[in-house]
Amino acid sequence: MEKIRAFIAIELAEEVKAWLSLVQSRLRPEQHPYVKWVDPVAIHLTLKFLGNIDQEKVSPITKAMSEAAQGISPFRLEIGGLGAFPNLRRPQVVWVGLGGEVERLASLQRAIDHSLAALGFPKESRPFTAHLTLGRLREMASTEERRRMAEALLAAKVEEVFPFQVAEISLMRSTLTPKGAIYNRIFSISLESGLPTTNF
Repeated sequence: MEKIRAFIAIELAEEVKAWLSLVQSRLRPEQHPYVKWVDPVAIHLTLKFLGNIDQEKVSPITKAMSEAAQGISPFRLEIGGLGAFPNLRRPQVVWVGLGGEVERLASLQRAIDHSLAALGFPKESRPFTAHLTLGRLREMASTEERRRMAEALLAAKVEEVFPFQVAEISLMRSTLTPKGAIYNRIFSISLESGLPTTNF
């Protein structure tokens, strides 16, 4: 049976992706060849990574997503602030933070985690951190290169915020290619009603 590499995420509107592209440009990526920057078209907010699943699991997963979405009305998030995991002393993942109604976002993530646990997907062991990944430093990046990346993050200072509305969650398929992952929506569920909005 065909396997699907899948995850649940909040997709971003085109204007949000355009703003993230602007943020990336402030970090002057051409001066940091040791960073693999995420194509803004592919940036999304991951709520739950599912790994390789059987095609027959799509239906019960979407049902679990529907149950998790019921009673959670659309909410507003704001993009703003730069940082790195695990920290700025040794940056590995470059991210932009999220503000706004983050408690409602966390409630949504917990509801999804709980619903999927009944299908055999382990609950997340680490606390959910709301962020959007902009890039990842390559493993061979030196200490000096990591220091320069940290300096660029501190100097870029994204003080303004970019608000956006979250009204649905999507089950996504990730196809790995030599040029990077390609993401396609499988199914979307509307918040509050828990009803499907698209089915491909």
